Amino acid sequence: MTRPAYRGRFAPSPTGPLHYGSLYAAFGSWLLARHRAGAWWVRVEDIDPPREVPGAAQAQLRTLAAFGLVPDAPIVRQSERHALYAAALERLVADGAAFPCTCSRSELAASAGIHHRCLHAPNDRPPAWRLRVPAPCEVAFEDGLQGRIAQDVYTDVGDFVLKRADGHWAYQLAVVVDDAEQGMTDVVRGADLLDSTPRQILLQRALGLPTPNYLHLPLVTDAQGRKLSKSEAARPLDDADPLPALRMAWRDLGQDPRQLPASGARDALLAAAVAAFDPARLPRRLPATGT
Repeated sequence: MTRPAYRGRFAPSPTGPLHYGSLYAAFGSWLLARHRAGAWWVRVEDIDPPREVPGAAQAQLRTLAAFGLVPDAPIVRQSERHALYAAALERLVADGAAFPCTCSRSELAASAGIHHRCLHAPNDRPPAWRLRVPAPCEVAFEDGLQGRIAQDVYTDVGDFVLKRADGHWAYQLAVVVDDAEQGMTDVVRGADLLDSTPRQILLQRALGLPTPNYLHLPLVTDAQGRKLSKSEAARPLDDADPLPALRMAWRDLGQDPRQLPASGARDALLAAAVAAFDPARLPRRLPATGT
């Protein structure tokens, strides 16, 4: 099977049911993949058991199916990929790019949590593993929607965690390994992850992995400007009635509501959306909503 020129993904964390902000991001990534005649995959990012809600992953996948957002490949779960992350960490350690660290959050409080050097000799605490970030370390990239983004990872972030002291893998390492191993060419996601992207690019370089194209959609927020996942406005989606939320997401993605049929079935709406979708209309910012 020939690998498509475009491969994107939606990667929810199973911390609760999908809400409108999640659907908006999923629909945006799905439309961009369909617009490019590419593939769209789903990856369950379930590597943080303390934050997971039992049954949430299955509920999220049912909601995606109910809304017609069906992936083009089998679902991948990060909880089944520990060996890949371990191999990546071993390579970084062997290259001298990663090191163990027993600094606690309280010890780093004076530096706003930014790690530039270990504050004490090795001790009996279980260590976290960090990526060694040189100084200076500006990483810049061209976001497909937000424009040029630059960050000095040394100054703004410092040596960041790859594996936590509790033994769980950090998001930064897992997402970089997965995107490369799955052959992702384009990452479309919410702008709350814009700040993480320079870290991921730095880690890709350290591992000799390709850097995908990035496009960060503006966040959907409530009337107080809070991200929906942290808001009481983040009500679960209605799997039995997907059309109203799909129409709202279409509008928030900057598209012309008149391009969608006024009535009819879900699949007819999605087909019309694919035919009419115009990436040039995607907004860089969204007004707060009371959704």
